[in-house]
This record gives sequence, C-alpha cells and structure tokens, in this order.
Amino acid sequence: MTDRALAVDAWEALFRAQVVVMRELNAEFPDENMSLNEYDVLFNLSRQPDRRARIRDLNRMLFLTQPSVSRLLDRLVTRGFVTKSPDPKDGRGTIVALTDTGYERFRAAAAEHSASISAHLGNALDAGELQRLRELCDKLRKSVEPN
Repeated sequence: MTDRALAVDAWEALFRAQVVVMRELNAEFPDENMSLNEYDVLFNLSRQPDRRARIRDLNRMLFLTQPSVSRLLDRLVTRGFVTKSPDPKDGRGTIVALTDTGYERFRAAAAEHSASISAHLGNALDAGELQRLRELCDKLRKSVEPN
C-alpha cells in the first residue's frame, strides 16, 4: 500500500470510528435538556482561564459553523448557562463566560457522560492502547492546528 493510500485508509478508519462512537454517545447523552453540542460549548469554556473565551476563539474549538454557534450561545444565555459581554480589550469582540449555573449543569452531565465514554472506549481498548490513542490524536491535531 502506498503512503497516500495508507493515510487515506487510516483517515477513513478514524472517521468511521468517530462517527459510530459519537452517534452512540449522543444517543446515551444523560441530559435530555442539553444537547451534546451545548455540552461541548460548556466543556470548552470550563477549560479556559476564568471559564471565558472570545466567541471567535470558541468557534475554533467547535465543529459547528459560526451562525450555528451564535444561535446555540443565544439559547445558553437564555437558560442562564453563559453570559455574553463586549470584550473590554476590543469592542468588536464578544466574551462568552460560563456561569455558575452553567458550570453546575456541565459537571452533572459530565459525570454520567464520562462514564459512558469510559465504558465504550474502555471495553474496546486497554490502558496502553488508550494512552497511545491519545498521543496519536494529539500529534495529529498539532500537525494541522494553526499556531
């Protein structure tokens, strides 16, 4: 197999595994009042300094279009999970911050969601394989991520 064919074959395997696992995790998502995409926003904000980020930076972390992120954020603001405010350093930008309520809802969903993730991945891969998978995914992400 050529290097190119092997790369395409590896990509297909990674993509198909991700699709199947994500469908299952979405079906099992523990919070019927929160979508997996909303959870992803809360997850990403929870990992930022002071649990806040500019919308443009948040957009880079998500696999959604900018208009979809804007609508999703508006729903999260309405529910009191996040706030939006002008960026004090750049009036053209908007800062999104995770509220205490949003963080509590994220943590509650995360506990059950992580158990589901652990069950699916832990049943398929041993600890060494999980570590290697993480290393390979980090390496792949860093090779294409903008600096």
